Amino acid sequence: MSVTGKAIASTYAADGTLTVEFVEQALPAPTGHEVLLRVEASPINPSDLGVMFGPFDIAGADYTPGRIVARMEGAPPPPFLKRIGYPMPCGNEGAGTVIAAGDAPEAQALLGKTVTCLQGGMYSEYRLVDARACLALPDGVDAATGASSVVNPITALTFVETMRKQGFTGLIHTAAASNLGQILVKICKEDGVPLVNIVRKEEHVALLRGIGAEHVCNSSAPDFHEQLVAAIRATGAMLAFDAIGGGDLVGRIFNAMEEVAALDAPYDPYGTHTRKKIYIYGMLDRGPTRFARDFGFTWELGGYILTDFLMQAPPEWMAQARERVVAGLKTTFASGYSAKVPLLNMLDRAVVAEYAQMRTGEKVLIVPNG
Repeated sequence: MSVTGKAIASTYAADGTLTVEFVEQALPAPTGHEVLLRVEASPINPSDLGVMFGPFDIAGADYTPGRIVARMEGAPPPPFLKRIGYPMPCGNEGAGTVIAAGDAPEAQALLGKTVTCLQGGMYSEYRLVDARACLALPDGVDAATGASSVVNPITALTFVETMRKQGFTGLIHTAAASNLGQILVKICKEDGVPLVNIVRKEEHVALLRGIGAEHVCNSSAPDFHEQLVAAIRATGAMLAFDAIGGGDLVGRIFNAMEEVAALDAPYDPYGTHTRKKIYIYGMLDRGPTRFARDFGFTWELGGYILTDFLMQAPPEWMAQARERVVAGLKTTFASGYSAKVPLLNMLDRAVVAEYAQMRTGEKVLIVPNG
């Protein structure tokens, strides 16, 4: 069974323009371990916007039906140079129904089932994927419920696993009212992990407290530093995961960590010797990361990518993580959506203007065959 359908592709050209458009793709009948998926739901995550639009000016782009052409001031980031002329498929994860399968037993076992996967190219009507990378959803769980079962749930679980492996005993998380942040609150509550949540609005404080968060600090409050110091002192959290990237929040967290560490430590001109570490895993602020290096010398700042963790994780850890996610898709790992957008409306100017803002609590679901 072969099919033809529309998909979204993002292409960077040598003239410095970025074109995001619908393309027609013809998919052959699946063979071997392949399955043909009728895509029914795919979420928009910040990482998806990075692939689609990157740092380009979307507000000032040229919009025509089914096509966006954007430009940016100055030179693009070096990774974009390797994309010249190569249409990038968009949509990291999603779910749908297997309508045809190759002859491998693993593929045949999924025929007719609703599955979820992290295979890329999910902003499409149909997708040819490897059955071994798919997870069959339980009976009663539809594609919309299972569409966000990889990126945010597994990322949150890796935060806790990283904490344990690196010898830390608590976590700090920024932009904590996000879908990922809410999942992390529930995981930490279930696992008894001390968690400090940083948000920027009082309504986000109320939201997280409503799902059981104990320590929530508002970065826009005049007493934010005092809130953060008190929360770190109560939890002992010296490992942070930052979704924002730019601005001065990383430095403010390091300063609060150092202040807590210094409470019971003798004076040292090089600062305390308590390990302090922050991973930046997001780019909600694309500006520079700014901080004054006045918190001693025992600190680490690095980047964090889910795929790097997964490449090094033992297969048994991933298997257990996936089982836990599937069991909790309607509870711990549930995702709520503020809007469902048909695939063919995804490149409309008004629609892009809404989902590109990635406002907290307004996660958008794309429904290619809804």
